[in-house]
Amino acid sequence: MSIILSRRTFAHAVLGTTALGLLTACGGSSGAADADGTTTIRFAWWGNTARAEATQAVIDKFEAANPTIKVKGEPSDFSGYFDKLATSVAAKDAPDLFTLGGAYPAEYANRGALLDLSKAGDALDLSKMDASALTNGQVGGVQYGVSTGANALAMVINPAVFKAAGVALPDPATWTWEDFRNIAAEITTKSPAGTFGSASVLTHDSLDAFARQHGEELYTEDGKLGLSEKTVADYFAFSLSLSQKKASPSPSEMVEQASVSIEQSLMGTGKAGMMLTWSNSMRALNEAAGSDLQLFQLPGETPTPGIWLQSSQYFAISAQSKKSEAAAKLISFLVNDEEAAKILLTDRGVPSNSAIRAAIAPELSPSGQSEVKYLDIVGETKFAPTFIGPTGSTSVGEITARINTNVMFEKVSPAEGAKQWMSESAAAILS
Repeated sequence: MSIILSRRTFAHAVLGTTALGLLTACGGSSGAADADGTTTIRFAWWGNTARAEATQAVIDKFEAANPTIKVKGEPSDFSGYFDKLATSVAAKDAPDLFTLGGAYPAEYANRGALLDLSKAGDALDLSKMDASALTNGQVGGVQYGVSTGANALAMVINPAVFKAAGVALPDPATWTWEDFRNIAAEITTKSPAGTFGSASVLTHDSLDAFARQHGEELYTEDGKLGLSEKTVADYFAFSLSLSQKKASPSPSEMVEQASVSIEQSLMGTGKAGMMLTWSNSMRALNEAAGSDLQLFQLPGETPTPGIWLQSSQYFAISAQSKKSEAAAKLISFLVNDEEAAKILLTDRGVPSNSAIRAAIAPELSPSGQSEVKYLDIVGETKFAPTFIGPTGSTSVGEITARINTNVMFEKVSPAEGAKQWMSESAAAILS
């Protein structure tokens, strides 16, 4: 899924009944060719410039292999992506194919916005996908999304910042959250002004992991909140302590960081020793920082792991699309073609097709190999089951970010914030 890199959402996308409740599952048709006999489809995704360039290169290869299909790419910054998508869906002008993340597949599927991919027929080949990846894209047993690749929360480490500060690297197998805070504060103290031990405070995704480490869960299998008010209060208190002890930037600096690109982030500019984010951010962060970054396990994983594997993103087809067959062919190309995979590498997660993983292995940089190795460790971990958030849960990410910000600015106490979080989050998933 850091605040600026969360694969849920730092800024809430408007997905209420006003936007999506008006939809009807039209069901895509396979025709709708243009006057010249070609079929033009729209493909929307979020990401930085590097992702846009790589995706366009794959689109060019797809069009060369499928000369009767044209693809209009619609890249967007993450910050405005879901607002734009929700608006286009409500206006019945949705892209034929788009990417989703976090709880959005369930949110869109439950409101009738996604095509049941079993209707795509032979155009979509998912036979070589990992079974767990297929399950991740299902809502109520129906395949609505296709995993772009595996992903997991991780701590990105910049050894160069540690070395410059004279601070030893932690033991990723045994370190605690207190170790993380103390090490981060030490780096800040021993580094030039503007360099911090941690690039961010905690996020909604880390609340999920924090709860799991305490034997709880963000959501239960039946779509209820699965964590206690005390755990939420402890989470907010720890987040506040990171800022107070100067382990991370001040609240005002974090608000500024929330809207910057990967390249402009503290980790991307080499001004952070650590950053909690998603593993598939490694490639972009490594290129931006110009340094050999490493992926460490989360603090506090002993004795109860909080980590889990999830799909980085999903490819989905709009229920409104009249060109679903062409869109399905593009998805199939994106997840099964070796040449496409060698361009995309692990940018949208480690591929969920074993043949594709083998094909890209020689092409991976040290950072890419580090990501694959880290996911192997996660894959061997005996972690608790995970459940996709229920309808309305996309609002909970915004609630977490907003209240956490208020706690950091000391507008509310951690205990008051936790009480507010429980009330607002319960109401959100019942709406």
